[in-house]
Amino acid sequence: MLCGICFAVLQGRGPGAVPEVDVPEGNGSGIIWDQEGHLVTNFHVLQSSLTKLGGSAPSSAAPHPAVGKRVALVTLQGPDGVQQAYDAVLVGADRPRDLAVLKVEASPDKLRPLLLGSSAPGLLRVGQLCLAVGSPFGFDHTLTTGVISALNRDIRSQSGSTIPGGIQVDAAVNPGNSGGPLLDSSGRLIGINTAIFTATGTSAGIGFAIPVDTIARVVPQLISSGRVLRPSLGVEVSSDAVAQKLKVSAGALLAKVDPNGAAAAAGLLPTRRGLGGVIAGDVIAKLNGRPVLNGGDLLNALEQYQIGDTGKLTVLRTTDQVWTAGAEELMQDGDVQA
Repeated sequence: MLCGICFAVLQGRGPGAVPEVDVPEGNGSGIIWDQEGHLVTNFHVLQSSLTKLGGSAPSSAAPHPAVGKRVALVTLQGPDGVQQAYDAVLVGADRPRDLAVLKVEASPDKLRPLLLGSSAPGLLRVGQLCLAVGSPFGFDHTLTTGVISALNRDIRSQSGSTIPGGIQVDAAVNPGNSGGPLLDSSGRLIGINTAIFTATGTSAGIGFAIPVDTIARVVPQLISSGRVLRPSLGVEVSSDAVAQKLKVSAGALLAKVDPNGAAAAAGLLPTRRGLGGVIAGDVIAKLNGRPVLNGGDLLNALEQYQIGDTGKLTVLRTTDQVWTAGAEELMQDGDVQA
């Protein structure tokens, strides 16, 4: 028995003609966030139910239409080993980070929240032991072990979004592990398992988890308002493959610049066509002195700020000259890439 792991198994509940009939639409895992009954799982675990209840990708300007509605049947295992099922309502959903918060009406003695670790640079290391807990193929309360294989991976989630700063692990992660905790050797949460890379649909030793620092930023907003508002420069960043073709080895290469965004106001230029061919756009190398390695790194850096904050960008142009732009208002509400 995995006592104290605070593991939840989720099963989608459809809004069919007979409200009390459970319809298996997806299953996965989750974590207990607090003793008020908040649970955290992946958005894609609930995606089928959420789509039927009002769409899968609402504007960030409003909470998901399914907020407050029953979306899942959750099974919790208490400290005494007894399992009990609860109806769960949606509190908030964030498709870009593949996270969702549910709430169950369970007594505090049934809820043992996980302790949060940190995924800050230097605190997680390649080779570090990690433990994944989940319900692979329906075998609930399964524990697998492995090591952190790499850090700062861009994760392409099942919900269609790209999540920056992901943790790559070799612990066995299979369908049903989604939403379950990735723990360090002390039992602290360091991530939520969200995706695998596989040609067969089963574990190939390449799994990915959303880092806990991202979770800790997103979840409180989902609990308080049902949505997440992110700062944005109003730019779209080129993929690493495109950047390499244009001989950009580091930094965030700008593919597009919103003419109404903060980056345009600061004078930044996108990749464009000239008489001699394609002209590489500006490359953001630093944000407020913090090095930016790629597009995912820029997204991570931006999430440290609030809408309306100001900052300075160190930018490289094709002339190889370095200049500093003042991004006047780092933030407008929206889900553009950066």
